[in-house]
Amino acid sequence: MSAARRAPGLKTASPMQVARAVFWSFLGVRKRAEHEKDLARIKPVQVVIAGLVGALIFVLSLVLLVKFIVGRAV
Repeated sequence: MSAARRAPGLKTASPMQVARAVFWSFLGVRKRAEHEKDLARIKPVQVVIAGLVGALIFVLSLVLLVKFIVGRAV
């Protein structure tokens, strides 16, 4: 995203705001107004890092859930 698309005077997003935006994006539910605000505040590198962390947490939680279920079934 170029600096020309960013509104002047806007701060960059906090890590919690980035995490929230990525979480809702994983679910595919985003309001248009929130999306526009995120475009102006969140840097692409923040989205990539938060997406990787979110995907890692998701995969690890699935692995742990499967191990738990399989361990109890035996």
